Amino acid sequence: MIHPTALIHPKAELAEGVEIGPYAIIGEHVRIGRGTKVGPHSVIDGWTEIGEENQIFSMASVGGIPQDLKYQGEETWLRIGNHNIIREFTTLQPGTVTGIGETVIGDQNMFMAYCHVAHDCIVGNRVIMANGSTLAGHVEVEDSAILGGLSAVHQFTRIGESAMLSGGAMVGQDVLPFTLASGNRATSLGLNTVGLKRRGFSEEVIASIKKAYRLVIRSGLRLEEALRRVRAEVPDSPQIAHFVAFAEKSERGLCR
Repeated sequence: MIHPTALIHPKAELAEGVEIGPYAIIGEHVRIGRGTKVGPHSVIDGWTEIGEENQIFSMASVGGIPQDLKYQGEETWLRIGNHNIIREFTTLQPGTVTGIGETVIGDQNMFMAYCHVAHDCIVGNRVIMANGSTLAGHVEVEDSAILGGLSAVHQFTRIGESAMLSGGAMVGQDVLPFTLASGNRATSLGLNTVGLKRRGFSEEVIASIKKAYRLVIRSGLRLEEALRRVRAEVPDSPQIAHFVAFAEKSERGLCR
């Protein structure tokens, strides 16, 4: 399953069923799990661990040194889970010793063409990054978020669960779970209602998230007071607990 033109370092670890396409390059410290397919002319380098049944398309650059001038060749990792789709010209880069030392990507994500995930990012599961969307260093993207084409996220910013960024959004502050954001600089537009219904959220849960959103984003209250009222007035649920915890943890402020 390895094309004769591919260049694979003898110390690289390839599991059963891995496919390597023409002219692909696999570096010394790379580990690739069962059933993963690597397309033509792709480069997988650095300390990179890739799980099972991933699809890596042509010209992708996975595990190349981070675009951080402080990086001096230290052992830092890129860890990718299972069943991810990594399309053409996508760049995924490892962590740095001044960050968390690794970039971590979960399962069942889709990175469309020309996406970029920089050093020390954490990407959850079932995330979709549309063509040309970009994460700066130290960004966190929670499960089931969607980033529109050509959107960009500032370093140390967080994108909450099931949040959605419009195409071209320039995001400089944390985007609350379950919400929409758009613009340059991005502002909050309301709930990602369609996405929540597709995920099977009940009408009652969606209504409670909407009430919490209005208190935090639209009421004009200070964040501490808004969250106090959410705890007091909104029916408790795992989604509301996560919404509140995300807001409390914000260091860059919330996208409003």
